Amino acid sequence: MKKKIYLLLLIIATAFSVTAQAQKKEEICYNPNLVKDTAKKSIKSMAFAIVNGDSIKINYHSPGVRKRIIWGGLVPYDEVWVTGAHDATTLEMPKAFVVNGKEIPAGKYAIFTVPGKKEWILILNKNWKQHLATEYDEKDDIIRIKVKPKKVNHTERLQYFIETGNNNAGRIAVAWEKIRVGFDFKVLK
Repeated sequence: MKKKIYLLLLIIATAFSVTAQAQKKEEICYNPNLVKDTAKKSIKSMAFAIVNGDSIKINYHSPGVRKRIIWGGLVPYDEVWVTGAHDATTLEMPKAFVVNGKEIPAGKYAIFTVPGKKEWILILNKNWKQHLATEYDEKDDIIRIKVKPKKVNHTERLQYFIETGNNNAGRIAVAWEKIRVGFDFKVLK
């Protein structure tokens, strides 16, 4: 009888331990602008799409505007930015793809930008496992694309989008505050 009680207590203790560990994990938000925003910290977020049966993912942390000056303030102009918060934003592509005429192998990449007043540089970098832009090295860039920022309605929390179209083509974009930038891609078969 004592063995059964001991075993039952061991099972209950283990269950509580597993539950406590599971609660420590950060939840992933697919649209940080739809949640009731009471957090002052950045929200762990993801953009996800399926192209030709394969999943494309962007993992990032979504900071909020919170009445701050973003462009030229919190995010300086003409400096490499992690384009999110904390760890580098990652793009996972299951198949080779083309961006701006350049074929890029399947894999995991970091997304960086260099915001400017009139023009931005969007960057895919092969060193995806890094914190902020402190370890960023231009020699690891796969591609750099110059784009014009577009004015949009206020977006409180930074948000990535993967928009899909026909023929395995799509667009990856990011919006924050009143700016949106992006690039087109095509997944190879």
